[in-house]
Amino acid sequence: MSRKIRCARCPRLVALRRRLRRQYPDYHNAPVTATGPEDARLLIVGLAPGLHGANRSGRPFEGDSSGDLLFAALQAAAARLAGDGLQPPPWRITNAVKCLPPENRPRAAEIANCRSYLVREIAALPTPGAILTLGRVAHEAVLSTMKLNRGDHPFAHGAHYDAAPGTGLFASYHCSRYNQNTGRIDRERLTAVIEAAMRYQL
Repeated sequence: MSRKIRCARCPRLVALRRRLRRQYPDYHNAPVTATGPEDARLLIVGLAPGLHGANRSGRPFEGDSSGDLLFAALQAAAARLAGDGLQPPPWRITNAVKCLPPENRPRAAEIANCRSYLVREIAALPTPGAILTLGRVAHEAVLSTMKLNRGDHPFAHGAHYDAAPGTGLFASYHCSRYNQNTGRIDRERLTAVIEAAMRYQL
């Protein structure tokens, strides 16, 4: 199980949490820990908790339209593997930034302050294993954590890189409401990338 995070490294995010505790006293309003087995072969990395999603539920991607799409795509990809007689790998879900940032836009220093958590999560990934990044910010946070060059591993929907021996890095547009509304991402496009990550070195 994930350990509860007690962190006050980012004054701006701490101040927002305190305001939201008054405004939404029933919400989680605290750093959001990863969910899923620590030894899962697929690590999914998003941006940050959503105001009425993970910031409310305390679980990454649970409670908003982003999560609805992500979990539907995960189940669809797992069903495709099962249909081919393959065992879908367990997955773990986390965020590059553990706390809700104002306007969903974390600053570079806030991303860096959360890097130690991402270091541990990536270090726990078995070999073979895959990392799926949702959006450019999460992708570049993983690159920084793994000390990979951005020029050699640019973000693009559907991109796949060998990030380390036995570790695949896959990228997708974020499943945000905005990206859904503009047609940048939908269930089929997200499912296809998740399926490729699940099939990595099966």
